[in-house]
Amino acid sequence: MAHTVGTAAKAVGVSAKAIRIWEASGLLPAAGRTEAGYRQFSDDDIEILRFISRAKTLGLTLSEIKSILDLHRQGTAPCEQVTTLLDAHIRDIDRAIAELSALRSTLSAALQGARDDEHRGRSATVCRIIEGSTEI
Repeated sequence: MAHTVGTAAKAVGVSAKAIRIWEASGLLPAAGRTEAGYRQFSDDDIEILRFISRAKTLGLTLSEIKSILDLHRQGTAPCEQVTTLLDAHIRDIDRAIAELSALRSTLSAALQGARDDEHRGRSATVCRIIEGSTEI
């Protein structure tokens, strides 16, 4: 069955613009066109679009998704690469969580200092709350 970009978008749960971007990025082959120039997507294309959408939900970039799809199209199972990518994303998330946790501690300390009576009269160049905070 042939789908227009609008019906494909609705079937996958993404915007038509996202599908156009994915197509332009080489994530799926260029769609066939009707005589009027409208894109036509097959049921197989819809499955690839669903895969792309799920991969985006997992935090994979378009470049990473393209490399996975390229391996698949070459007849190679891409699951080992996917495992490596997901491990890297988890490490990145853990690093970001640690950085955000440290920032939260610094912000809490700055806020507590702002509420502390002993600092109320301290002079500052601009704002004693920021000037008195510690480096992250």
